[in-house]
Amino acid sequence: MALVSGVIVSTIQVILDAQRVSAGLDNDAGQTITMVKDAATQAVFSIDAELAQQVVDGLFAKEAIHRARITHPDGDPLGNRSRPMQEAGFRPLTDPIFGAERHFREPLFREGRPETVYGYLDVHYDTAPAAGTWLDRAAVTFASGIATALILGMVLFYVFHLLLTRPLLRIVRSVKQVDPAHPDDRLVTIPSGHQKDELGLWVNATNNLLVAIGDSQKRHREAEDRVSRLSRYDQLTGLPSRDTFMELLVRNIEEAGTRNTQLSLIVCGIDDFKSVNEQCGFRTGDLILQTIADRMTHMLDNARFTIARLGSDQFVIVEKGLRDGFQAADTAERILDCISMPMLVEDQNIAMTATMGVALFPSDTDQADRLLQSAEQTMTLAKQNGHNHFQFYVASIDQEIRDRKQLEKDLAQALANHQLHLVYQPQINLESKRVIGAEALLRWEHPTRGLVPPDFFIPVAEANGSIVEIGQWVLDQACWQAARWAFGGTPLRIAVNLSAVQLRQDSIVDDILDTLRRHKIPAGRLELEVTETSFMTNLSDAVAKLRRLRKAGISIAVDDFGTGYSSLTYLKQMPVQHLKIDKQFIRDLLVNEEDTRIANTIIDLGKSLNLTVIAEGVETAEQEYYLSQRGCQLAQGYYFSKPLLPSDFETFVKGFHEKILENNT
Repeated sequence: MALVSGVIVSTIQVILDAQRVSAGLDNDAGQTITMVKDAATQAVFSIDAELAQQVVDGLFAKEAIHRARITHPDGDPLGNRSRPMQEAGFRPLTDPIFGAERHFREPLFREGRPETVYGYLDVHYDTAPAAGTWLDRAAVTFASGIATALILGMVLFYVFHLLLTRPLLRIVRSVKQVDPAHPDDRLVTIPSGHQKDELGLWVNATNNLLVAIGDSQKRHREAEDRVSRLSRYDQLTGLPSRDTFMELLVRNIEEAGTRNTQLSLIVCGIDDFKSVNEQCGFRTGDLILQTIADRMTHMLDNARFTIARLGSDQFVIVEKGLRDGFQAADTAERILDCISMPMLVEDQNIAMTATMGVALFPSDTDQADRLLQSAEQTMTLAKQNGHNHFQFYVASIDQEIRDRKQLEKDLAQALANHQLHLVYQPQINLESKRVIGAEALLRWEHPTRGLVPPDFFIPVAEANGSIVEIGQWVLDQACWQAARWAFGGTPLRIAVNLSAVQLRQDSIVDDILDTLRRHKIPAGRLELEVTETSFMTNLSDAVAKLRRLRKAGISIAVDDFGTGYSSLTYLKQMPVQHLKIDKQFIRDLLVNEEDTRIANTIIDLGKSLNLTVIAEGVETAEQEYYLSQRGCQLAQGYYFSKPLLPSDFETFVKGFHEKILENNT
């Protein structure tokens, strides 16, 4: 608006100035003619051509005059002169306004006798000089008017922006951040400096409205929650009701199917609950149910569990993201222990037990109602066989898990009952044909099962964490034996397996170094064997610990090389000195072309990386000869000797070396 106003005002000024210039031309012409009129009249009266020419020449002192003449009445010129009109680029603009030239004629007569005209004075004015001056002045006027209007417009724009637009934009941004579901959580912010003006009043009114809407919504939600809780949750325990639980179970099964994971469903029935109600009253029974519900909720309070009350004395628990049935058994035992803890109810110490049925998805069924039905039927069947225990839906799985749980209990006592011992398998240098070391192998002599294979009980120990204590005992025994052999004149390198669980312990490096110091054996006499899976989960931590051990002088070997994943990727970062070819590749060496090719590749890889390659599981002379010719440095296996007790190992070493001496001689 300021710009438009400036254009209009400047245009009016230019028009008025043009009118003044036009009038000025006429006035100037009139004055000029008046000054020379008498002389021109005298010249025409006396027919003095020389005087007439002087008058005409005098007029040309003015720049604007381009033609002048004095003529007789009949038109004959007495004095005459002209010059070309000025050529200027602005004439197409100014000529339509002022005209290209202006013609003025003055009759010449003597004073007092106007009726007798002696001649005429004709003057032609060129408008270009006056138009040029006017045009310059108009340009300045128009430019200054536009500039003034622009400055005024910018000032007004800035003032409006500062005092109105910017505060309004801030209010708009603040309004956009208001949560429609909770409008009173984040109110509109009053722009600074506008607390008491109209904007401030408007924002305050808006905030009051938002608070009122928020209060109304809050009361509405609370009412809906109360209605929903009454219909979807058990009023006594606050747990989901049976119908609500079935909806949750369907979603849990769909999610488990999408992620290809397992889940367990445990139906828990309180033992002899009817007797408690009859003897102690229904109020006591209700308090017991509330206590049990609170205990399970606190114990299993994370996203992996869903807990609900089916009705009466029955609860149901769903565990998601299950690894296997053994994990479900652990959860069932925890629930049994939780329920069996004595509880103080109305000044009475009451101990309750429960019996549970367990069904698994997807192995038992993949339908929600069938899964719940299977667990309920199993719980009913389990109650017929006693109280305070759990039972799986499939009998074979139930027996397998019970055997596993019993094995865990027996393994926990094995170390204290001196059922564990070490045997040693010699490691042979294929070039010198001498025993250069031994691998310490753990054995468990169970009082009733007999010899339990390591492949069976070691995973159990790793799963429950007892491998940490057992692994430290193995290291201690192996170092003690190595010290005894060294003292007896047979210094040998001892290889000990280091499990992934041990490697994750923060104190593992210090524990190993302390064991070496305690038995006074050099670090170079100990070799730690780790599998690729030992450091796959946390490579940086494993590398840091193994580098500390290597810096202390301990050798590091990768056991079962080639059976893991990304072996070369990890091998580049590990401080490794030895590679052990897994026995599965040696078993069919020279028989299976693929196994032979893999063994050759590992040997060549060891050579290129300057690593010692150890072949385990060597059972024939042909295998020993082939490995020796291919450049494999070390080997162990039944071809040389089975794992031996310490005394038998000493006898073997002595006899093996004597046999080598005899063959050489």
